[in-house]
Parts: sequence; C-alpha cells; structure tokens
Amino acid sequence: MNINLDIEVAVRLLLSFAIGTSIGLEREYRSKAAGLRTMVMICLGSTIFTEISIHIGGGSADRIAANIVTGIGFLGGGVIFKDGLTITGITTATTIWISAALGMAVGSGEYFIAVVGSGVVLVVLTLMEKVQVIVERIHQSRTYRISFLQNSDFAASLEKSMDEMKLGYRKRREAKDAHSFVLIYEVFGRDKNLEQLTKFLKEDTRVISFGY
Repeated sequence: MNINLDIEVAVRLLLSFAIGTSIGLEREYRSKAAGLRTMVMICLGSTIFTEISIHIGGGSADRIAANIVTGIGFLGGGVIFKDGLTITGITTATTIWISAALGMAVGSGEYFIAVVGSGVVLVVLTLMEKVQVIVERIHQSRTYRISFLQNSDFAASLEKSMDEMKLGYRKRREAKDAHSFVLIYEVFGRDKNLEQLTKFLKEDTRVISFGY
C-alpha cells in the first residue's frame, strides 16, 4: 500500500468536497434546482472518475475523464426549462458544468486551477448578480405575447404608447384566431418604463391576455 498516494487521494477528495460545498451553498441559498447535495456529488464524482481514469487508463489516461464532459452535458440539460417565452435554468446548467470541471481539476492534481477557479465561480454567482440587477434597471429586453380583441385599434395605440414610454420595440410575429389577434413584440428599455407598459396592458380592456 502506498501511504503517500492514499493521503494525496484523500486530500483531493476533501478539496473536491469543499469546492462542491461552497458552490452548492450559494445555489441552495438561492433555492435553485441543483443545490448543495447535487453540487457536492457532481464535484466529487468528477474527481473520482478522473482519479480512476488516471490509474487504469494505461496509454489513454483521459478515456474515462473525457466522457465526464459528455455525461455532465445531459445532466445540465435536464435543469433547463422553457416557460412560455422565458427560458430558465441556464445558469444552473452552466454551474453544474463548471463544478464538474473543477472536480476534474482536483482529480488531476491541478489544485491551483481548482481553488482559483472556484473563487471566480463564487464571484460570478454572487457579485455579478448585483451588477446584472443594475444593468437590467438601465436596460433590459422582454418578449411580450399580447392577445387582444378583434376589430379594435389596439395595435396602433400600443405602438404609440411604447413610443411615449421611450421604449424600443420590434414586431416579431402576428397571428389571428377565431376571436382575437395575437402580437409578439420584443421590447427593450429601462426597467421602470417596461413596468409602465405592463401596467398599461393590465388596465387596457381590449387586452384579453398577455405575458412575457
């Protein structure tokens, strides 16, 4: 038994556990689909697979580790959902992906990459969210799907109202069914102006339904 090797493997597993825990706690705090236990398992699993790949890989030590990238892609894809015109879960999917990468770095002995990388990930997940909020207040884009009564001048008044609210817009699609027209607009501008548009749509009696 190689005692030094056993100690090194134990250190790698503990470091992988610590990295997975730090990222998982941030995800758990924000009540995301992939939380503490998921991130720890992903990070540890990637480390173990990388260790096994190195030890039994022979002339192709990367053969098992290379498949981690493919496997983690399927796992990440499972947390991406489309809700109406909105897609959610992309940040969680990329967090799963990079947690696996950090686990592989630990398993291959690249401790500097693993530690610094995990620090950067935590900065992106915490501090960058605040920056994102500030940017969204200044400028953001929403895709509105608006259903309104036929035989009304709503479309013209909508564009006039968006001009008055200093919002930019592009008409993406229009449709008609038995009782209503449907317009899909990409609208962009300041957060408070977009909220004015949402209020306008709520109060207009010609609007049957809308969402973004």
